Amino acid sequence: MFLKPITTYRWLIVMGLLLEPALALAGSATSSFRVTATLDPTCSIQTTPATFGHYNPLTTHATAPLDIISSVTITCSKGMATTIGLDRGLHADDAQGTTRAMKHLSKTEFLSYELYQDAVHTTLWGTTGAHLVVPPIAPDTKPRTFLIFGRIPPAQDVSAGEYHDTVVAIVNF
Repeated sequence: MFLKPITTYRWLIVMGLLLEPALALAGSATSSFRVTATLDPTCSIQTTPATFGHYNPLTTHATAPLDIISSVTITCSKGMATTIGLDRGLHADDAQGTTRAMKHLSKTEFLSYELYQDAVHTTLWGTTGAHLVVPPIAPDTKPRTFLIFGRIPPAQDVSAGEYHDTVVAIVNF
């Protein structure tokens, strides 16, 4: 088998097609641009119900308080400084010996209670000054949970039935 010699004309066409892209890139220029984003400082807050369960001022709670633990969880942007507050609830003006009260479901009677920052029940949890919880600066964006220590004082003279209140948890950032 013999190969036909490529004619000079054909050879120049083939070489011209192969070299054409290289000849088209005679130089280059550059430009730079900024890429930006703004992280909005943000936090979210979630709570678990503070369910005291059964309170018996005649026996179990005649001399001992009824204590529970609840929690508040905040999730914030990394580096955020925050405070967490708990308001006094809907019936705070009717509390006796505490700053909060639950209202009887069908009567105008109130069961006093309190929410604290600590397990020894010494620091009230509120919305101003020392009553705010001041967490460390957010080290990352992972949720952080803080315990709420609830207490109903002993021997309250109230009617049997269900008592309710609504407390608003606030994260300031």
